[in-house]
Amino acid sequence: MRATVIGGGIGGPVAAMALRKAGIGATVHERYDRTADGSGGALSIAPNGLQALAVVGLADAVRAIGTPMTAMELQSWTGRTLGRFGSEPPQLLVWRYDLYRLLREEAARRGIAVEHGRELVAAEDRGTHVTARFADGSAVDSDLLVGADGIRSTVRRIIDPGAPGPRYAGLLGFGARLARTGEASSGGAMRLVSGKRAFFGYQVDDDGSGGWFANLPRKTPLTTAQARATSPREWLDVLAEAFAADRTPAAAMVAATDPADLVVTGALEDVPSVPRWSRGRLVLVGDAAHATSPSSGQGASLAFESAVQLARCLRDLPHDEAFRAYEALRRDRVERIIAQAARTNRDKAAGPVGRLLRDALMPLAFKFVDPAKFTWQFDHRIEWDDTLGHA
Repeated sequence: MRATVIGGGIGGPVAAMALRKAGIGATVHERYDRTADGSGGALSIAPNGLQALAVVGLADAVRAIGTPMTAMELQSWTGRTLGRFGSEPPQLLVWRYDLYRLLREEAARRGIAVEHGRELVAAEDRGTHVTARFADGSAVDSDLLVGADGIRSTVRRIIDPGAPGPRYAGLLGFGARLARTGEASSGGAMRLVSGKRAFFGYQVDDDGSGGWFANLPRKTPLTTAQARATSPREWLDVLAEAFAADRTPAAAMVAATDPADLVVTGALEDVPSVPRWSRGRLVLVGDAAHATSPSSGQGASLAFESAVQLARCLRDLPHDEAFRAYEALRRDRVERIIAQAARTNRDKAAGPVGRLLRDALMPLAFKFVDPAKFTWQFDHRIEWDDTLGHA
């Protein structure tokens, strides 16, 4: 059995490696004719994502390129801590280009080909196999086609031409990695600051290095290309003004950022629910099936979970049953996380009244509510060694 995996970013190589573990050969096809080395901001990998990576023998390698996040601290624009919850085991802060490079190299080491310049334009389910057709005129036959091609998935549109597209969260994203932050260590904590005009997250390591991200409210969305048409220097000036009134390290860390190091990620988006995850021999994983905004901190981890769970289902069941079982195991969980992230985005874009209410009520919530209720998503495990039975 062989699979064609569409998408060579983060989820695609992991899907291919999980399929290989399940006894299914896979080749990854990426639309861009070049690698994505050096691009992308920071992302978090939660304990549940690390457990999924452990199934395919990747967890230790990923830990080696990440920085542990032992706690999350929520702060107001004054620097007051509104709430804190620990993470045991820790989450990881990973830079996307480091993760991308590691996964690409590991896929190659395992003999999984990643072919670039292969933009999918059509897929035909022929009953006994599926034919993928690419913009360069080439075609590939395989038993299965796995769409790991992101929030604007071509495979999703092929499965369901009426499938919804991305929804704008009302925020633009920025970030940077700093060799010298000029700030004291945050002690392993990621600090999440609800500023007067924008949201800021940062972590500082013991040696003074670290990184930050910012979410800037904006009523009308910008595409990534439109956002990047504004120079990094201009965006840094906009962010400096947005954080000028806050009594936090935000303005200083923005000022310490070289424009060449600014990452402009553009609009924060999600897809609340994708009606169809599969059709015939085609199936979706990662953001193609369940795109959550970056505010969840779970996008990469959910993609890893789905890749491994899909492979497990295909190991034990015929593809049609496997796809149904896979969706049944995944849909409720991922849509709950997407909805929670959407609520977080609304809090980030809160106006003056909403901000005052949040800052007043959040300490009470942390005082009377068990913090474990906020971390339910971290406890999820995929029991790879358990065999799935027929429905």
